[in-house]
Amino acid sequence: MRVVVSGAGRVGVGIARRLSRENNDVTVIDQSKELIRAVAERLDVRGVVGNGAYPETLEEAGAREADMLVAVTYSDEVNMTSCQIAHSLFKVPTKIARIRAQGYLDPRYSDLFSRNHLPIDVVISPEREVSEAIMQRMSTPGAFEVKSFADGQVWALGVKLGDDCPIINTPLRQVAELFPDLKITIVAIKRGDRLWRAHSNDQLETGDQIYFIADRHDVQRALEIMGEAARQARRVILIGGGNIGLFVAKGLEKLGSMKIRIIERDRARAETAAEELERTIVLQGDGLDRAILREAGVSEAESVVAVTDNDQVNILASVVAKREGARRTMALVNDQDYGPISESVGVDRFVDPRATTISTILQHVRRGRIKGVYSLSDGAAELVDAIALETSPLVNKPLRDAQLPEGVMIGAVVHEGKVLMPTGQTVIEPGDRVVLMSMRENVKDVEQMFRVSIEYF
Repeated sequence: MRVVVSGAGRVGVGIARRLSRENNDVTVIDQSKELIRAVAERLDVRGVVGNGAYPETLEEAGAREADMLVAVTYSDEVNMTSCQIAHSLFKVPTKIARIRAQGYLDPRYSDLFSRNHLPIDVVISPEREVSEAIMQRMSTPGAFEVKSFADGQVWALGVKLGDDCPIINTPLRQVAELFPDLKITIVAIKRGDRLWRAHSNDQLETGDQIYFIADRHDVQRALEIMGEAARQARRVILIGGGNIGLFVAKGLEKLGSMKIRIIERDRARAETAAEELERTIVLQGDGLDRAILREAGVSEAESVVAVTDNDQVNILASVVAKREGARRTMALVNDQDYGPISESVGVDRFVDPRATTISTILQHVRRGRIKGVYSLSDGAAELVDAIALETSPLVNKPLRDAQLPEGVMIGAVVHEGKVLMPTGQTVIEPGDRVVLMSMRENVKDVEQMFRVSIEYF
């Protein structure tokens, strides 16, 4: 596949790295010579210096032969113009644009990105997606990673095992025997820097990070069994009243009886937030100020979520809040190097917007009937939600006969609205939703499993 990526920022480089690893023909455009030089040196991609909204730049980048354009510069207008030109002049089949300004995304203007106006096939709003990720993690505070699939029926979670976890030093096959009615499948284990597909003989150790796929109704019980049961917060403090803070506060208000406070340094932004929110108290001040945190009730807060546009402020504010008595903290961290640092200084969870955005883009890059993708451990593996077709090699046979690649593990099957945990006897039927984990080297195999072949027609 030939892909043009416009924008050599964190997201652009991340998607270029992922696609080039899979032997796609990738070209990256950016106006910065330094960024293009760096990406061309580090990755197996071609670099073009120029404006992604200029026809000659897109042509030089190979837009005429491209299968896809991914426009992720820092300018919404450049991204939109790039897609328009790629469509009108070069007939690029798939166009993806990152758009931050919420004015463009107002439901009243939903026709703006139609084929007859601005022909963008996929619009990505990082602020909204990150807000949804934060909300989902807040709903299951015992997990460091949460993602829903199959219209919310199946959840995938990441949990770090502590000393008190009752399934430590127990082979995974025995875990299944101990809890036969628990609808979960442990699909991957990360120990140190190594991530691998889980096997029935694997024994879990303290400090392991495990990923499991579950029926959403069994998530809370699974977390209890793993020693990570924690109820959803009722008192929440948000540090940062920008788009993300505002989206999260609106989402929390819909949940009902929850006490929400926002601390925002900028007076105009604080006033805007106060006008748009109904039951949230907005305090104008510095989230690093202990007096403001105490005024917000930090000692009684079950969750403090720092979502300013400054990584250092988010991490430090989380640390200060924890020392002032907050039960749990979460920090928005854009720089991937800060993630491990934040955990080492006591921040309970961190959210990486880059990883969230890349996962959304990959959902539309993947070939076949792929409905959802979520990247794990900086691309070492992927969680995939797909629809099984009649021509798929998975259907109409027991899974033990399906000859799955070594790095692929099916976590759940949704058949006629019912979530099933797979066994060797499970038979997948056409139309079933399949949620699985694939190691990076087997992603192409997964695409092939769910690809529409000519016999389908």
